[in-house]
Amino acid sequence: MSVAERVGRGSAPARVALAGNPSDGYGGAVLAVALPAFCAEVRVAPGSDRRPDHGPESELVAAAVARFARETGIGGASTCGVSWRTAVPRGVGLGGSSAIVIATLRALCELFDVSLGADQLAGLALAVETEELGIAAGLQDRVAQAHGGLTFMDFAAAGPGSGHGRYEPLDPALLPPLVVCWRDESAADSGLTHSDLRERFDRGDRLVGDGLAAAAAAARDAHAALLAGDHGAFARAVDATFDARQRMLPLDSRHVEMIAAARAAGAAANYTGSGGAIVAVCSDESHRRKVSSALSGLPGLGVIETDHAGASADSS
Repeated sequence: MSVAERVGRGSAPARVALAGNPSDGYGGAVLAVALPAFCAEVRVAPGSDRRPDHGPESELVAAAVARFARETGIGGASTCGVSWRTAVPRGVGLGGSSAIVIATLRALCELFDVSLGADQLAGLALAVETEELGIAAGLQDRVAQAHGGLTFMDFAAAGPGSGHGRYEPLDPALLPPLVVCWRDESAADSGLTHSDLRERFDRGDRLVGDGLAAAAAAARDAHAALLAGDHGAFARAVDATFDARQRMLPLDSRHVEMIAAARAAGAAANYTGSGGAIVAVCSDESHRRKVSSALSGLPGLGVIETDHAGASADSS
């Protein structure tokens, strides 16, 4: 079948940072898990330059197509018709933008029979946002979504700004029960947070340097705890990541309220990214139901429970 007769399809899941964020852009470390209950899906077909106008997603798709065409030398990519849909809540720190970009790149790869490894895909997706659109971002979203499942990322050996790290896929069954919740009304542009953080880091702000080091250490502790089967130590590392963020950044009180509610119910909790979503770490299934119920009691929240494979167990 010729390219003209084919259709390319790609998808990418949401992602949940568990520990270490946002140290990934600073030679740190992050532990993150894909959340396939929420996915972005893209369809591309040759022969048409028409694309739907879907607000911010349209800009991301156009940039992904342009970068793919330039990187591969496939001029036909720039005239493809592209359509998409996404279930990832926007602007709440679940990797919605990077999911759209990766799904677009995967669809283009399928259509034009281009093979990209997970690390190449993640790097290209990051370049789409940082170089094509000038968005301040790090690798962890794209690595987690490109690899899928549970991934430990350590950027220390490569160094800050190197554009790569050491990635270790882990069995998601190592994770204790999780609850993810988000507030659509408090969605924010994570690029603003990352931009301010980068400026302060480049100025040598000691509070930022210490906070990022603490977050990275928490990710490494979380990794070691999971391998040892120590869920208590894992929960402490998750809490330590949020505490490091709180020391170095001003936080939205609506987001902090979710953390406080999860902790009041006995869970460890951290931001999933830099928006209006958090992840709560529970001790067992009974505890997860308690935590989920407590979070559902807050106004305007979406709540989803995840099983050990990162898939949806229940949502409200």
